[in-house]
Amino acid sequence: MIDLHSPSINKDAIGYLRKCVKSGWVSTGGNLINQFEKKIENITGSKYAIACNSGTSALHLSLKLAGVKSKDEVIAPTLTFVASINAILYNSCSPIFMDSDNFYNIDVNKTIEFLKQNTIKKKNFSYNKKTKKRISAILVTHVWGNAANLNKLLKECKKRKINIIEDASESLGTRYKKNKKHTGTLGLLGALSFNANKIITTGSGGMILTNNSKLAKKARYLTTQAKDDPIYFVHNNVGYNYRMSNISAALGLSQLKQLNYFLKRKELIRDFYVSKISKIKNLELAKTPEYSKNNNWLNILKINKKFKYSRNQLINKMIQNNISVRPVWKLNHLQKPFKKFQHYKIKNAIKLVKSSLCLPSSPSLTQKELKKIFLKLSA
Repeated sequence: MIDLHSPSINKDAIGYLRKCVKSGWVSTGGNLINQFEKKIENITGSKYAIACNSGTSALHLSLKLAGVKSKDEVIAPTLTFVASINAILYNSCSPIFMDSDNFYNIDVNKTIEFLKQNTIKKKNFSYNKKTKKRISAILVTHVWGNAANLNKLLKECKKRKINIIEDASESLGTRYKKNKKHTGTLGLLGALSFNANKIITTGSGGMILTNNSKLAKKARYLTTQAKDDPIYFVHNNVGYNYRMSNISAALGLSQLKQLNYFLKRKELIRDFYVSKISKIKNLELAKTPEYSKNNNWLNILKINKKFKYSRNQLINKMIQNNISVRPVWKLNHLQKPFKKFQHYKIKNAIKLVKSSLCLPSSPSLTQKELKKIFLKLSA
């Protein structure tokens, strides 16, 4: 089976893992975690990086650290992995679902339109006219590694005391061309994921990014069970067992040595898909935004209605030929646990889901495998 996105782990990992095991520090303490955090700080330009045991826990805490309160509302895209929305519910808040732009990211223009037409300001905060609840944050996902266009949204949110949290789980290595900033560093906080299917992996793991020293200190405190006195076990707040393990950080350090190679391979794979798929009538590769240098984490096929196979038929055909493809996630405003929550003018996201397919994008893909994928798409 040609996997959708499998991890590429080389022999360097053995050395790091051996060093970790030899030290006896295999759990949530150990110097390799600190080293991994420093490397991520250097790569992203974030002043502080706090390693977590998953991208989901990083998102959960990022929202909490941003000051969302129980019964607040958080604006979020309907087109994102469910973990983004679950993190909102973990904080006892309600999502307001937004549409997508053509790069599968949150529709910034519709979001600003919603804020202007459907909210009122009280004591400098924004409240939903319909529910009377405070909108305290916007959770933005950089989908497929495509950077969301945040300039206008950042300005609007600053006026309304709405914090932007960036779900940069899929976008390690993605930067804006104009200011060279890395995704996850424009908002108050950002979250990365190092799950096995991401551009680098720590097995499971995540990272909180912030330039705010107080929030960074609080993040470290909360991820380690809120220990006020670790000797006498004093805990003055509810904390979480969210810290990354040293053994995960060991794998992460070996993976970071390959990051530039992965990014180059991703670019070559995308170039192959662009050149070949352009020759197939009624198929095209989804475009990436020109305002950013994207990591090309996943390549997305767009299927015209006139193509000889429907999306589902094409999925079945590819899987029968041992090529792993999958549809885009089911939209969250249509998911059973979230149907009761408000959504706003969702149209484009529905079209994108119906017409899109995720293609194999592992950096380890060979030319032989890429040619097979192309031949089965065109047959």
